[in-house]
Amino acid sequence: MPKPLSEAARQEFLAGKHVAVLSVAANDGRPPASVPIWYDYTPGGNIRISTGAGRRKARLIEEAGVVTVAVQQEELPYKYVVVEGTVVDIKTPSPRDAREAIAANYLGPEEARGFAESSDGSGSVLFTIRPDRWFTQDFSGDL
Repeated sequence: MPKPLSEAARQEFLAGKHVAVLSVAANDGRPPASVPIWYDYTPGGNIRISTGAGRRKARLIEEAGVVTVAVQQEELPYKYVVVEGTVVDIKTPSPRDAREAIAANYLGPEEARGFAESSDGSGSVLFTIRPDRWFTQDFSGDL
């Protein structure tokens, strides 16, 4: 049987290198938007995502003020963390240091610097999300 992750394990897992799926409600007659996205997270802190300011997901996040962020381990043993959270800060444009920090998790520090330098960030927005509720499962006992 799967079991929930401990608080320390869920925080460590969320801080790891995973592509998240962000979901946000839509009020335009379409289903909720669910998109893969890079993020960063420090245990005990908030989740940060940066995206294009003109994108549908950015508009929906601003309107809804709440999102769901899901991350999973795709190889055995399967694990996942789902966070329901409230948007507590919005910065337009997304600060360079934030864009670089998010990219560093996926590209490494050198590539992240180049990634952040490749644009001025003027068309981006940074969302800071406070985790309100956590849902986790660890399937390692099922093997």
